Amino acid sequence: MSPHVKAAALILVLGLAGILGARYLLPILQDTRQRETSDASATRGTLVVGTDNWIGYFPLCSDPMAKRMRQSGWILRCENDNADYQARFERLKSGEIQFAVATVDSYLLSGAPLGFPGTIVAVIDESKGGDAILARAEVAANLDGLRQASDIKVAFTPASPSEHLLRAIRTHFDIPFMQDRRGRWRVETDGSSAALEKLLDGEVGAAVLWEPDVSRALAKPGIVKLIGTEDTERLIVDILLVGRRFSREHPEAVAALLDSYFETLKLYRDRPGEMEDDVMKATGLSREQVRAMLRGVSWTTLGENAVVWFGISGGGPFADEGLEEAIRGAIRILTDSGDLDGDPLPDGDPYRITNRQFVADLSQRLGATAGEGGDRTHRFPPLDDAGWGRLEEIGSLKMEPIGFRRGTADLAYEGKLELDRLAERLVYYPNFRILVKGHTGIAGDPRANLELSQDRAEAVARYLMVTYGIDANRLRILGYGSSRPLPRLPGESDRAYGYRLPRVEVTLAAENL
Repeated sequence: MSPHVKAAALILVLGLAGILGARYLLPILQDTRQRETSDASATRGTLVVGTDNWIGYFPLCSDPMAKRMRQSGWILRCENDNADYQARFERLKSGEIQFAVATVDSYLLSGAPLGFPGTIVAVIDESKGGDAILARAEVAANLDGLRQASDIKVAFTPASPSEHLLRAIRTHFDIPFMQDRRGRWRVETDGSSAALEKLLDGEVGAAVLWEPDVSRALAKPGIVKLIGTEDTERLIVDILLVGRRFSREHPEAVAALLDSYFETLKLYRDRPGEMEDDVMKATGLSREQVRAMLRGVSWTTLGENAVVWFGISGGGPFADEGLEEAIRGAIRILTDSGDLDGDPLPDGDPYRITNRQFVADLSQRLGATAGEGGDRTHRFPPLDDAGWGRLEEIGSLKMEPIGFRRGTADLAYEGKLELDRLAERLVYYPNFRILVKGHTGIAGDPRANLELSQDRAEAVARYLMVTYGIDANRLRILGYGSSRPLPRLPGESDRAYGYRLPRVEVTLAAENL
């Protein structure tokens, strides 16, 4: 190659380098110079949270929160992915976003295939009335009303908290048609408003909705609420996740975000009117609609995170590891419903997806642990017969037959195991009274049957009180003997029918619907 050609090639290379430098490097240099000569020189970076439009996430993505983060040196940006959990967790794993919000059940379902790319550093809220199952009154007045249904359809939004509420009801209550998890009863919709429309049009007999559609539905004549999350505990739990690598490399950013978040939450708790105004401005909804949405959320304070959810006592009241229980409970529901084949956690250990250290450090620094967990125990005053008679039954829990030694009220080992499983379900519904109903077969002396049914109901109630500490005022024991036989199934043999008749039913009842 001649010297002239080499020189021309060199000039060409230098020219291209100059063009590329002007295109790519110059903006970077200008951006750096701009930052260094402005107040932005104190900015440490941008934090992105993958989120959606659930009202419980509003404080995290509010203007006061963003302002606090700027004051601590970080720019905070929330990105709404319309509840595409799979994409959200993929972005968390790749580092494209640093934080993500989710429900416990959605993280177990969609996070497992990705190796659980984040750890739970805070509980944000619980749905407390924000989600509910409603029905047309002529179809069912309560969950037990669905037991006799054969051709009912239920509208719901898949891959949402509504579906998880439906899973729980299908798993916990005795509603036969729902046991076919892929049956014709399922009507999937794109959002709560679409499910509400189908309910009001009579296309479905029941629907799972969230606020403000719950309030809109109940304002219509002929629509009743079968059950809402205001009467559930640790069922639909929203959590804050941080990417594992980011939390390891930038713990100060995680601490700053949590500090700013809990300060923002306190601001809104102290000034509820200001929160209403901000939500109205952000959503364009009326004040009445906003209040309906806000009533459906129970936000979790720093102290409650420490004491109630992460089990950090700090010298205060006895700590409760509610987060671990919520994770294990969600796994049971997802497994029983067939959405999971088994426990998806590494080594079956829920602590592999939690990190309490950030909450522990913050609560210790702010002195927010002792006394802030609150007393979550529901108190049940005694009722007289008239009081019990005014209760409205919600639904009978799904149970296998409780085994007794033949002809006696002595619980068999298998019967105790079934009551252990029943107690796990009762944890989710702490606000309801419990009716324990004993029944026998139709043969034999009616008086002896009545006595045996009462004794067996008492044995079940006694086991729940002694083993699980269930308040005696919460329980009512009823023996019916052979006076309330089950309806015979089509084609059912005498032997099969006779086997089903002796039973103890456990039904939940509400004082105020």
